[in-house]
Amino acid sequence: MTDTVAPSAVRTLQQYIGGQWTPSSASETLDDRNPATGELLARVPLGSKADVDAAVRAAAEAQVAWRRTAPQVRARALYRLRDVLDQHRDELAALVTQDMGKTLDDAAAEVGRGIESVEAAMAAPHLLKGQNLEGIGTGVDVESFRQPIGVVAAITPFNFPAMIPMWFLPFALATGNGFVLKPSEQVPLTAERYVELIEGIEEIPKGLVNLVHGAHDAVNGILEHPGIGAVSFVGAAKTARYVATRATEHGKRVQALGGAKNAFIVLPDADPKTMAGGIIGSAFGAAGQRCMAGSVAVLVGTQEQQDAQLERIVEAARALRSGPGDDPQTDVCPVVSSDARTRLVGEIDAAERDGIQVVLDGRTADPGQGQANLGPTILDGVPQGHRVATEELFGPVLSVVRAKDLDEALAFTNASRYGNSTILFTESGGAAREFRYRAESGMLGVNVGVAAPIAWMPFGGWKDSIDADLHANGEDGFRFYTRTKIVTTRWSGTSTTPTTGGMRY
Repeated sequence: MTDTVAPSAVRTLQQYIGGQWTPSSASETLDDRNPATGELLARVPLGSKADVDAAVRAAAEAQVAWRRTAPQVRARALYRLRDVLDQHRDELAALVTQDMGKTLDDAAAEVGRGIESVEAAMAAPHLLKGQNLEGIGTGVDVESFRQPIGVVAAITPFNFPAMIPMWFLPFALATGNGFVLKPSEQVPLTAERYVELIEGIEEIPKGLVNLVHGAHDAVNGILEHPGIGAVSFVGAAKTARYVATRATEHGKRVQALGGAKNAFIVLPDADPKTMAGGIIGSAFGAAGQRCMAGSVAVLVGTQEQQDAQLERIVEAARALRSGPGDDPQTDVCPVVSSDARTRLVGEIDAAERDGIQVVLDGRTADPGQGQANLGPTILDGVPQGHRVATEELFGPVLSVVRAKDLDEALAFTNASRYGNSTILFTESGGAAREFRYRAESGMLGVNVGVAAPIAWMPFGGWKDSIDADLHANGEDGFRFYTRTKIVTTRWSGTSTTPTTGGMRY
């Protein structure tokens, strides 16, 4: 791929450690490119364990005083962060589009979701409250307190560079911890801008928030460092399992959110417009690069009913336009890189060789300057055990599976090793209730394309979609970043005189 700028004009990103921008101790770099144009945006240092160590030491030093800062004062710092992010909404959205490829509307919605997580974390003075029970024995009381872990770290993915760091950073700060962020090396610029904005907030002490760029060495440095007490991760299921295993071996608390193979179950009575719009928005929005994207449509009913449902979906998807994310006419943005497109085309080719019908072929779309565009693709006649029906492809590819009734559809979806999200389209309250009771996923939706909960509720799936007990956001965020301490007390001189009506006689 030809660079559109002179190599000497391209900057190498720096780490942010202890309130200072400093070069990485590692010399190896990775190119960060605009997926729509192929433009070389920056070179990303593949940071070392020494970089991680420096960041952890800085966070630990700043955390000592931050822990003693009153919860309401920490919450006010988040108010300030919320205002700063809100003032830079458009800038941040444009940066997401440039670095990751999303349409501007999608990027703006992502930034908004990140801000909502900051707003949810502002509830710290309320949600950090403990409990107490008086008089469990003669003159004995018991109380519980929530205290910060110390230094925590987050390893975040490429598909939501603005939202997912905010699943972790504000909750970590609200609970009194120091923080180290390791963003995806494929999309580092939004994280860098976040830290620049935080740097200007005087209520957040220097050194409390640190940024380390990198890949394997930086990740392993985080997982192994004795000064980090908890690690948050979002990414592929295989990597999530590795992160959870390695971090746990080193005595850390972990929330590792992994992959997904989310399904739509479409009953014959589904509203056609709601169903088709919900499916194409979920399957092809952000080019299918969401952990909440639906990638299997399970069509229920007779052959005739199934065919009619498929026709509506294909018709709606055919009207979508692929192109660069900064073009307001674009519906389906590029995938994150030309390599990702090549991988996805290979998956479609293999499915076609296996006799699966490509009823809408995104391979014919113009790949664009960055060679990363892939149009909406729909595969029909997919066997229930085929790879494109069971494994996460992470692209604008929708597989169609047939089922005779809701029981068969649920048997298929529940057999998945993933359990992130499942969606039902129906007008039947009885069917929806049965679905809610039996579907084995952490996040369910009825007549919505994406069942992502708001930030005041926990976000997380079941099965191989998570390696953790506590999810991101909501009250789980406060639980994950704190440890509970129970204190039982008895004081000498405590009266043991019986009382009546609350008064001593």
